[in-house]
Amino acid sequence: MTKAVFLDRDGVITQEPPHYAHKLDQLALIAKASDAIRRLNEDGFLVVIVSNQAGIAHGYYQEADTAAFNQALGEKLMETGACIDAFYYCPHHPQAKVERYRADCDCRKPKPGMLLLAEKELGIDMKSSYMVGDKLTDIEAGQRAGCETILVKTGYGGETVQNNRIECSYIADDLYDAARHILDLPRNRRRHDDTLAHRTT
Repeated sequence: MTKAVFLDRDGVITQEPPHYAHKLDQLALIAKASDAIRRLNEDGFLVVIVSNQAGIAHGYYQEADTAAFNQALGEKLMETGACIDAFYYCPHHPQAKVERYRADCDCRKPKPGMLLLAEKELGIDMKSSYMVGDKLTDIEAGQRAGCETILVKTGYGGETVQNNRIECSYIADDLYDAARHILDLPRNRRRHDDTLAHRTT
């Protein structure tokens, strides 16, 4: 089994636009997000996006738009040597305007369905993994899936910290700070040192 870092997308990797990120001209990376992802890749973490996409449920855009946005994001990150190993998104909402997406599903955060599906499909060890997000729903989903959790202050994170009591493993300034924290933890430093030793013998 392998370790992973689960990431919310909007407000964590990409800038949060005023109204539902789905157009390619809305794609803008948060500073040093690609560096953070590349560092996690290099240390052996799978990097997995888990994103609620309620805009699909409300008819603002289509699943094809989300797929195109995710593909463009993946390509943009690859330009700097950073890799997203898998994308998961939830198109549902209990009050969806589009009937086929109206559901109280198991995948919409704060439920942990997307994380648990990734665990099954990718062979992830949840106890060695992390959920990073900017909302309480991200933190709760990670906790329910058995991950360590990190809240970032980008996106809605600053507002979340200001207005709520946060119970998570760490509060980070941004994704780069979150990655630094993860890689500096003793259990991950030991793994990193072992990996380097193996490569040099």
